[in-house]
Amino acid sequence: MSRFSVDGEPLEFTEGQTVAAALVAAGRVAWRTTRVGRRPRGVFCGIGVCFDCLLTIDGAAGQRACLIPARAGMTVTTQEDDDE
Repeated sequence: MSRFSVDGEPLEFTEGQTVAAALVAAGRVAWRTTRVGRRPRGVFCGIGVCFDCLLTIDGAAGQRACLIPARAGMTVTTQEDDDE
């Protein structure tokens, strides 16, 4: 298995998984909160239509985790801000 980091912690994934699939497979179903009410968000549509699964990937904020293929060595950080 390959690994990337999420908030500084290693996360294993299987080749072919998206970042969202790898997070869910690891038991993480929410990785950001909304600005109003701080409600948890993760994968909702799974096809890039909504904005619930946003993450910062390799320094680029607002990336849809359901569309980005997991890649060894990538750096992922969760979003707890106003990026809705």
